[in-house]
Amino acid sequence: MSRRTSPFSRRTDWPRQTNRITCVHEELKEQNIEIIDLTVSNPTRCGLAAPPEFLDALRDPAGLEYTADAHGLLCAREAVAGLFARRGLTVDPRDLFLTASTSEAYGFVFRLLADPGDTILFPTPSYPLFHFLGEINDVELGFYPLTYRDGWRIDMEGLVEALHPRVKALVTVNPNNPTGSYLSEEERRHLNKIAAERGMALISDEVFYEFPLGDAPGASLAGNAPALTFTLGGLSKYLGLPQMKLAWILVNGPEHLAAEARQRLEIIADTYLSVNTPVQCALPAWLSQADTVQAPILRRVRNNWEHLNREAAGLRGTQVLRAEGGWYAVLRVAPVRNEEEWVLKLLSKYHVFVHPGFFYDFEDGPCLVVSLLVPPDDFREGIGRVLSRVEQQSGS
Repeated sequence: MSRRTSPFSRRTDWPRQTNRITCVHEELKEQNIEIIDLTVSNPTRCGLAAPPEFLDALRDPAGLEYTADAHGLLCAREAVAGLFARRGLTVDPRDLFLTASTSEAYGFVFRLLADPGDTILFPTPSYPLFHFLGEINDVELGFYPLTYRDGWRIDMEGLVEALHPRVKALVTVNPNNPTGSYLSEEERRHLNKIAAERGMALISDEVFYEFPLGDAPGASLAGNAPALTFTLGGLSKYLGLPQMKLAWILVNGPEHLAAEARQRLEIIADTYLSVNTPVQCALPAWLSQADTVQAPILRRVRNNWEHLNREAAGLRGTQVLRAEGGWYAVLRVAPVRNEEEWVLKLLSKYHVFVHPGFFYDFEDGPCLVVSLLVPPDDFREGIGRVLSRVEQQSGS
């Protein structure tokens, strides 16, 4: 008698137990206890949704016609090229591929570059979604460290130690989520040198690039020439439109590599053709009105960031870690309890929800992570509760 096997793949055998933090959060909601959620990062739930007039662009009759193009409709790619032009970068629409999400863009690039068992390097700390994206696409996850010294920087020695012959690409998030660190020019030069010498590709996730907390963003890998480079972006962050499901891949690098990448990506993208036509047709109008959405988001995150730093200045037990861009802030708090205990205490007793640093693989803690998109009144009240409780319990 043959042995029965599971119909499911090992790659999807993830642990699904609900963690203690989620359990407590759900219990409080079931009791109708009002929680100040300092983790919310969906612009459409933070009073930052695009104006209703944005829907007018979806009435374009061209949205009722279907033209299959592996790259995406030319009018949409020209509009994306235009957003790079505003940065002073000339982009050929033929170097762009449209996808239904940044996650799908990662999947396309991983399939392009890596065979099962090959490794992609990711920064740590960073976004937990990478674990799932790597596993779904049958790649091994490797990690290189970011270190904090009055700002987050790539630990180049740690990066070199993470390299081995099966590393096919390195991911950088620019600015990183949630540390808020942009690439420096020096880091860009180092990454290009390593990638070119080892025949690796660079993948730069720049979804938060347009949201500097200071005067200007850092270095970008868009248009990067020394190494094969894939720069990712999308409407979810660029226009605060996660529901419209459109993202892009920009391919650059030495021409013989970039040309081969484009030809292979065409086949991958043509297999899926996942981006819907009405959104592609609406994209030129939406991107021409980008400031309508970006300006309020940028104002919100900067105001909340400034408020957080003012309120935390001089308090015992809390250090606001320096950030340069993005929608998040990281607080290093007194080690009188671990991260889970801090989060549970703040949630159950003071009714404020924050994320623990271990959600993002922070090692030098305890750290708490908060969203800067939270509406101002909620942010001020919630941060006030966090800072006062941490100071009270940090001792003299």
